[in-house]
Amino acid sequence: MPYILISTQIRLTGPTMVGDEYSDPSIMNYLGARKSTMLGNNFSEYHVDEPPRLVLDKLEQIGFRVVSMTGVGQTLVWCLYKETSDSL
Repeated sequence: MPYILISTQIRLTGPTMVGDEYSDPSIMNYLGARKSTMLGNNFSEYHVDEPPRLVLDKLEQIGFRVVSMTGVGQTLVWCLYKETSDSL
């Protein structure tokens, strides 16, 4: 999967949402992410306690690059892309 979305609330201290239930398990394991389902949701998300800057640094180390970033209300979202099809 060449694309990853990560997001956090505007405070920038974490937690950081790093994937959904269809995310590559090897990348989620590399990030140390835990999978959870919020009460009332019918989908799961992966989260880490680290701030987004540290997550972005980790993803850069395995070949991901930021394609875009935006703010949506109180949420910040980054889209990253990896050129190769290798996960790790």
